[in-house]
Amino acid sequence: MADYTIVLDPGHGGYNPGATYNGRQEKDDVLSLAFAVGDILKNYNINVLYTRWDDTDRSVYQRARDANWADADYFVSLHRNSSPIPNTYSGVETLVYNSFGPAATLADNINTQLEKIGFQNLGVNERPNLVVLNSTDMPAVLVEVGFINTDADNALFDERFYEIANAIADGILMTLYPEPVSGI
Repeated sequence: MADYTIVLDPGHGGYNPGATYNGRQEKDDVLSLAFAVGDILKNYNINVLYTRWDDTDRSVYQRARDANWADADYFVSLHRNSSPIPNTYSGVETLVYNSFGPAATLADNINTQLEKIGFQNLGVNERPNLVVLNSTDMPAVLVEVGFINTDADNALFDERFYEIANAIADGILMTLYPEPVSGI
């Protein structure tokens, strides 16, 4: 039996590509990343559930409902950020319902690990209006893994993809267990 259940939510999907830049689509980046993070977590006796397995559109309400039905311990939504002007901003930020409690700890752990990979740490920010953060019964975070319309962040995402997956997994594992265990 698994020690914990984590829901990984690759944002967007189907007709909603999320942020785009030069043909690159957020929905594709985060689906691949979710599977890579999930594979790592499964090696540590974590039950991993996904809100989507393919290029399917699912509402944020369906995603939160499914996580609640699964009685998950944590909900981690993966995204790529974007800005109005390309190559203006860079870095990772994680959004939470409020900046106290286990979700904030998880968010800080993930950001800290991603900062070690080379991302600028833009911090943990409250966003109580997001459905995946305010309608889940478990602690939930939304990780913005770099800016999709910043060439440097895309190069980092592509060149260090598996290190990024390990960093996110380590952030989760650090929250569940006293010390990181994935070996970064």
